[in-house]
Amino acid sequence: MTFYGVRGSCPCSGEQYVRYGGNTACVSVETAHEPPIVLDLGTGLRPLGHDIEARHGIDAPVDLTAFLTHLHWDHIIGLPFCRPVLRLGGTMEIFGPPQEHGTLGEVMDRVVVPPYFPVQVGDLHGKVTFSEVSDDVVPIGSAKVTVRRVPHVGTTLGFRIDADGCSVAYVSDHQAPRDRSVIADNVLELCDRADLVIHDAQYTEEEFAAKATWGHSTFSYAVHVAAEAGARRLALFHHDPVHTDDDMDRLLETSLGHPGASCLHSVLAAEEGMSLDLASR
Repeated sequence: MTFYGVRGSCPCSGEQYVRYGGNTACVSVETAHEPPIVLDLGTGLRPLGHDIEARHGIDAPVDLTAFLTHLHWDHIIGLPFCRPVLRLGGTMEIFGPPQEHGTLGEVMDRVVVPPYFPVQVGDLHGKVTFSEVSDDVVPIGSAKVTVRRVPHVGTTLGFRIDADGCSVAYVSDHQAPRDRSVIADNVLELCDRADLVIHDAQYTEEEFAAKATWGHSTFSYAVHVAAEAGARRLALFHHDPVHTDDDMDRLLETSLGHPGASCLHSVLAAEEGMSLDLASR
């Protein structure tokens, strides 16, 4: 699996973000000889599209499957910039959360629409389809994707991918409780003994105190979730745009000192371009 976007809320750029990266949420999970499963459609989807072209050729048709946690801007902004679905023959099936007012596709068309954007999703040369999922299990090739609702602002999903004897849980946006002790049953189910948990770690404890209802978790709560779930590895994710590379280094060091970290094989802070082999024990 590869991280193509690790930032939360909005993309950011500058010399202070070189190592961890500034693109928003997008992760690619691959099994042998099968197209990647894409998690979220943030600005990281653009470099993922470039990588796919480099491997398969510019003219080769590509069929992609994506799972979308929710429709906040930082998680969908990359869709119109993914080159494999900007040309004829490219396809992307997007599984995402049900919406209160219209279907998932209809709501996307209200966001990706003039005057906010020059074209709509249906105007892209490739074929993009939408399917609503909630508390489902979706087979994708040899993989099984478990879908569960998780606490956040608005209807939000978390995912678990099981394939080739390995598992990865993706909980990109997760509203931590005020006491940061209780864990939602759905979150524990997704993370249960996972080889890798990718978890929202946007805030420090001090930041959370001022933003306790903004829908996110702290570094220490991410460690707590992974440890309680009996996971093997934890990737801290959805980095706040105010956190520079140096800040991230310090925050990772603090996370490694959390009591729960000793229960895990490793704790890392996700970096743009980082690849992990989940089969590696």
